[in-house]
Amino acid sequence: MKKIFFLILLISSIANAQVEKKTVYVKYIQQEITIDGKLDEDVWSKAKPATNFYEYFPTDTAQAKQQAEIRFLFDDKNLYVGIKVNGAGRDYVVPSLRRDFRAGGNDNITLLFDTFNDGTNAFVFGSNPMGVQREVLISGGGNDVSGFNTAWDAKWFSESTLHDDHYILEWAIPLYSFKYREGETKWRFNSYHFDTQTNERNTWIRIPQNQTIFSLAYMGDMVFEKPLGKSKSPIWVAPFVNGFSGKDFETNEGTNTFTFGGDARLTVGNSMNLDLTINPDFSQVEVDQQVTNLTRFEIGLPERRQFFIENSDLFGDFGNSRDSNPFFSRRIGIARNKNDETIENKIIAGARLSGKINNNLRLGFLNMQTQEDLDNEIPSVNNTVISLQQKMFSRSNLNFLFINKQATKDYSFLAPEDRYNRVVGIDYRLASADNTWSGRYFFHQSFSPGVSSKDYSAGFNTQYNDRTFGVRLSGVFVGDNYRSDLGFIRRTDIFKINPQFELKFWPKKGAIQRHSFQLTPIYLWRPNLNFELSDYTVISRWSANFRNTAELRVSMFNRFTKLYDPFDPTRTDGGLELPGNADYYYTNLEVDFRSDRRKVISYQLTPSIGQFYNGNRYSMRVSMNWRTQPYLSGSIQMQYDRIELPDPYPSASILLVGPRFDVTFSKSIFWATFIQYSNQRQNFSVNTRLQWRFAPLSDLFVVYNDNYNTALFTPRFRSINLKLTYWINI
Repeated sequence: MKKIFFLILLISSIANAQVEKKTVYVKYIQQEITIDGKLDEDVWSKAKPATNFYEYFPTDTAQAKQQAEIRFLFDDKNLYVGIKVNGAGRDYVVPSLRRDFRAGGNDNITLLFDTFNDGTNAFVFGSNPMGVQREVLISGGGNDVSGFNTAWDAKWFSESTLHDDHYILEWAIPLYSFKYREGETKWRFNSYHFDTQTNERNTWIRIPQNQTIFSLAYMGDMVFEKPLGKSKSPIWVAPFVNGFSGKDFETNEGTNTFTFGGDARLTVGNSMNLDLTINPDFSQVEVDQQVTNLTRFEIGLPERRQFFIENSDLFGDFGNSRDSNPFFSRRIGIARNKNDETIENKIIAGARLSGKINNNLRLGFLNMQTQEDLDNEIPSVNNTVISLQQKMFSRSNLNFLFINKQATKDYSFLAPEDRYNRVVGIDYRLASADNTWSGRYFFHQSFSPGVSSKDYSAGFNTQYNDRTFGVRLSGVFVGDNYRSDLGFIRRTDIFKINPQFELKFWPKKGAIQRHSFQLTPIYLWRPNLNFELSDYTVISRWSANFRNTAELRVSMFNRFTKLYDPFDPTRTDGGLELPGNADYYYTNLEVDFRSDRRKVISYQLTPSIGQFYNGNRYSMRVSMNWRTQPYLSGSIQMQYDRIELPDPYPSASILLVGPRFDVTFSKSIFWATFIQYSNQRQNFSVNTRLQWRFAPLSDLFVVYNDNYNTALFTPRFRSINLKLTYWINI
């Protein structure tokens, strides 16, 4: 173990820095800038632009055909950005006027600001040709999409103007939207823009295509003409009022409530936020997308609640996200009642302190109190998370974690082993300067009443990624008694290894831009059963990216599963379960094709066929997107699974359909409708939400929900919410 850790430190310390270095200068001004998308103030012409972009796609070896020019100015309150993006014409792809659009399939430009020069975290702002805004938080160095969080909101201003061969963007971003060290004179910076007409994706700093386009390993410098002062962040409060009316038709009970509460934020120094919430209400958050679960395990769904978003990596980015994640924020606010059913558990209040103590040390502190529900035998619980992140070498860091979930008093219905649960852990995250080497290594110990052994989890992950080869060596151990009640633990008593080997090719001609062969063997053993082999999956895959942005993937899955307990994958009421203590070997093939997303109609098809336990499974996943830009867009997702098991076990045809319609009347009025039908759950639901953003980060929501039992097509539950939130700066 010591040798492995020494090797990790050696890799971190000797990694080479990136070769290219660019600098853009930020001029200090004292005159007023009008945000109108015109750049007609004289001072803009005195700011030297960041330009000379390189292609990232379809090649990474050529200058961009359509260049962008980015100019910066700043005063004591704002960072001003003036952008000219050249184009082949005015035939831009802008599917919607809704904020926080996705970059793929859109014309847009995005700017990344690493304000602490640590190569680990960044603030991201972007716009499309219509001036629609998006903002993102990047964590984990931008190594993969798991660290790309679009749920974050910030208050800033932008306007655009369209011309025959370019568009102009003008932004004003309040300095309090960033976090940075007082007196700083330099941030790390990069930018990328998507041009759908010439089919280019370009970056200011050249990034090799084997890295993500938002990798923080590849950035230049933006140098300020004078040191930055205090950001003078305002104290803001965001109170809300919410009127709710609903009826449960299965119990014939109606509910009419009027609630109020709010959030507040205080900035501690220039680098930390203290967030407070009282009686939070998340009724305006979009409903979760249903999934068909044919596995024996729970499925984790993403966090959408704004309070938990900023600096979320300080709390949730520990361990192994699939098998042993010690903190999963969606655990807060839900609980199991006396019938072992999952229901909402009201949050009374919460506080969160997060950010930088200095350039190399970050702190996260979260405390939330939930309400007791005696009728459902749910205790009042205090939930606390503390984390520290210390930067090491160029971009690596060492992390400490403490989690405590504890009932606030003794309850007669509470089992002794559930009075508290604690986890203490340490993680080391490796990221070399050029991101060729990356990895994660962790050890977590849990503490629960009456447990003194087999109560820890540990894992390792080392990856090498260059233009030709990709290699991953990884594994995880989860003890039989390891518990993290605020985490996401799929199962305990496992030792798992899942290495991966990839060979990549980059054709210079033809329709294929890149393709690769990948082999991923995944093996699991049960330590408590003398390391008996319990599962394996060997994935053999060929993937191709086309120059027209289409993608194709062909995969074969060879599986072995030892069922220790009876299990019915069809979840048929009264169906005979497959017997436990039995071995199953099965193989299936899957093809995944995604079309050119620049088209008015794009789609993704994923058929699969093959064996399934002791029977067969035929599946088809379909998603389709269309647009009548920029006011109307829509999509539909469908998954059909036909499971055929031999008699006397049940067979089933499982269908899940989810059409979505999005109307953007303007940049401030949006109407979204999401319809879902699942014959497995015998449920048909409608969620429709009207949002009016009448002021920055201030909204009026009208949300209507309707659920039906499709067996008789009778209503199950119906509700309507009217919620008003208002952002007040003090």
